[in-house]
Amino acid sequence: MKTLTVRLPEALVAEIEATSRELQCSKSDVIRQRLSLVAKPRSGSAAFNRVADLVGSVDGLPAELSRRTKAYLKATRYGRKRAR
Repeated sequence: MKTLTVRLPEALVAEIEATSRELQCSKSDVIRQRLSLVAKPRSGSAAFNRVADLVGSVDGLPAELSRRTKAYLKATRYGRKRAR
C-alpha cells in the first residue's frame, strides 16, 4: 500500500477523528472508507447522466451505428486526407 500526504482543514480533521473514535478504527481506515464511497460509480454513469437528454436527438443517423461504427466511418471516408 502506498502512502499519500495531504493537508486538510482543521474542521475536517476533527470530524475524521470523531468518526475514528466512534467506529474504533484508525483515521486512515475512515479516510479509505470515505474515498471508496466517492470512487465507486453510483447508479448510472455520471458522464451518461450529463448527456442523457441528448441521446437520440440527432436525426438521420443509421439505427445500427453503435454496432457498425467502423464500417460507417469507412463508408463516409472519415479521417481520410482531402484534396486541396
